[in-house]
Amino acid sequence: MDEKLGLNKEAKRTLALSSLGGALEFYDFVIYVFYAKIIAELFFPSSLSPFWAMLNTYGIFAAGYFFRPLGGVIMAHFGDLVGRKRLFSLSILLMALPTLFIGLMPTYTDIGLAAPLLLLLMRVVQGIAIGGEIPAAWTFVSEHVPTKKIGFANGLLTARLSLGILLGALMSLFISLKFNEAEIHAWAWRLPFIVGGVFGLIALYLRSYLKETPVFKAMQARKELSKDLPIKQVLASHKSAVVIGMLFTWFLTGCVVVIILSTPNLLTTTFNIQRADAFQMQSMAILMQMLGCILAGLLADRFGAGRVICLGSLSVAITAVLFYYSLGHAAHSTIFGLYMLLGLFSGTVGVVSYSLVKMFPAPIRFSGISFSYNVAYAIAGGLTLPLVQWLSLYRDIGAVYYIVVLCLITLITSVVYRKKFETV
Repeated sequence: MDEKLGLNKEAKRTLALSSLGGALEFYDFVIYVFYAKIIAELFFPSSLSPFWAMLNTYGIFAAGYFFRPLGGVIMAHFGDLVGRKRLFSLSILLMALPTLFIGLMPTYTDIGLAAPLLLLLMRVVQGIAIGGEIPAAWTFVSEHVPTKKIGFANGLLTARLSLGILLGALMSLFISLKFNEAEIHAWAWRLPFIVGGVFGLIALYLRSYLKETPVFKAMQARKELSKDLPIKQVLASHKSAVVIGMLFTWFLTGCVVVIILSTPNLLTTTFNIQRADAFQMQSMAILMQMLGCILAGLLADRFGAGRVICLGSLSVAITAVLFYYSLGHAAHSTIFGLYMLLGLFSGTVGVVSYSLVKMFPAPIRFSGISFSYNVAYAIAGGLTLPLVQWLSLYRDIGAVYYIVVLCLITLITSVVYRKKFETV
């Protein structure tokens, strides 16, 4: 498929290795949330109520997101000044080691309060690393592939990020089937983290074979590297690109967190769908989203990101209404089909990185993408689920209102994007 679309051997290898770090991030997200209850019991004193232990566990998890903008700005700064490849390797190292250490570290019973503090430190380091990882991947890949294939390459890269969610879910399912509850609580919960850490270290080794991007080499040869702080230039001269990039990232966050990650919980707790059925639906929705990312990227290369995001956000809104309002009323097969269709259209998020690449010039591209993406993701990632939970107080399917409003905002933003950054 890659050869037919004009990607040579070097570009395909770059694309494959660049996707590993983002996949690890989403993999880690899934397994941490899945084992949050066990982590709460093992890393906090038994005298603490289950509610506060869980709250502290999620708080430590959220800390990683709050440090993403800082990590993104710092790592992108050096990525624009000293090279994409060096920071690309550093970011995955700072993700892999904490993931591995979480799987090996002692618990509260062993070292007392040092346990939750170490856990917090690991999440902070991961947050800093993640802040640079995905923007680095988008920048690195876009500066390696032919200009007319940037959409496809970014769509394929984003699809492979979703693969991390699927792998995390499959690993969690494997552990639950292979071990009993006592074994999982005693030691088996560590296995997914250890596997993730080893996977990251292997990815680090493989990335040593990557080459610096031709775009950065050319800027270096022409002495066009930014003299000032790249982030200073981004905020001074590219405000509209930053705002548009943040709004598009909000759309990406909503499609992943609400549609893919939190919907199975809604299906099992509110509408009494069996957990195995909900998992099957989620897995198929992830696969359809991956396909949607690739199709959206192909369409963006031909018609532009603005048109694709405009049509895609409208399709997500309409399908979301049909899906959420079918819950509790329609046949199981109908719900399944609508969820798969919603997953496909949510693949529109595969074009978000394409739009970010197009909006920021090469000398400050890494910093521009990183700042827009990480600040928006930190805010949206922290507020999305609480907002959806608040909406559900008024209606079981409160998530649909969040998605529809977000899609309308995205649609308007896509029109503005086309007028400012694409030739209409």
